[in-house]
Amino acid sequence: MAAHRKPRQRPRTGSAARTAATLAFAGAATAAALPGSAHAAPQPTPAQVKAKVDRLYHDAEVATEQYNGAKEKATAAARSLDALRDEAARRADRLNESRRALGSLAAAEYRSGGLDPAVQLLLSSDPDQYLQRASYVERAADRQAAEVDKVRRQVAEIAQLRAEAKEQLATLTARRADLEKHRTAVRTGLAEAQQLLDTLSPAERTAYDRSDTSRGAGHADRGAPRIGAVQAPNARAAEAISFAFEALGKPYVWGATGPSSYDCSGLTQAAWRSAGVSLPRTTYTQINAGQRISRSELAPGDLVFFYSGVSHVGLYIGNGEMIHAPRPGAPVRVAPIDEMPFAGATRVA
Repeated sequence: MAAHRKPRQRPRTGSAARTAATLAFAGAATAAALPGSAHAAPQPTPAQVKAKVDRLYHDAEVATEQYNGAKEKATAAARSLDALRDEAARRADRLNESRRALGSLAAAEYRSGGLDPAVQLLLSSDPDQYLQRASYVERAADRQAAEVDKVRRQVAEIAQLRAEAKEQLATLTARRADLEKHRTAVRTGLAEAQQLLDTLSPAERTAYDRSDTSRGAGHADRGAPRIGAVQAPNARAAEAISFAFEALGKPYVWGATGPSSYDCSGLTQAAWRSAGVSLPRTTYTQINAGQRISRSELAPGDLVFFYSGVSHVGLYIGNGEMIHAPRPGAPVRVAPIDEMPFAGATRVA
């Protein structure tokens, strides 16, 4: 019976154990690669891609308007800083002139006499001449005191200007940091949206670009109105609308204000600028730039705003339609205002 007993297997050690572990891992990897052995992440459907891309574009537009606002504030801070520095330089030049004048007075006083006035009177051969000169010296001393006060004021003013410039520089640095943060958010969102769009087939991509719910994409091809058919309530509104019609087909570029490309608020700002009306840069400031009106009161030329955060704007042209810069890949076009959540309207003029 001992002859039929299995020999005892010694435990594997060293290279033998490592070889066995490697073979076991390779076997597991091969099994995982076989069909049905593991669950790969499912490919999103075109509808899911569209929903996510639309959300990414909306988030990027929110970041774009924040970028526009930060850029406007950074530009204003830079102008203010330059003005403060220029004024400080001018004051410094005037201070140097005052110091030179004060130095001349001090030198003249030194040359006029180091003797006590009483001694000068005793030694003078002509007391009347001395008294006349003493009167002049007194007036010069008064002038010198005035110059000293002037220099002191100028020094204090320059110190104040430099302190303000330092504060403005800190503000500018913070504005530029905000600018970079929003710039990064826009670029990240747009890049992620593009990656998703790249997963679509050519037919699916065409369907996405023509989707009515994608901010009017393709709507301009279905017989958009012409400028002559729009009855503007006044000459300025007519000019703004005419400008917007001329911009049809120009590309959307975030942060752009024309003339070759626009974002949504850049287009409305440029349109009304052509009519002689200055609008602020962002959607959330443009909505407060005129008289707020209800949707039922809309007339051609009014600004129409969308989403709860007031992140999109278009120029109303009547019959429930607007001209707007929709999103990257969708040029300036005519679209219905009911395709996005309506947030409010403003009458500029």
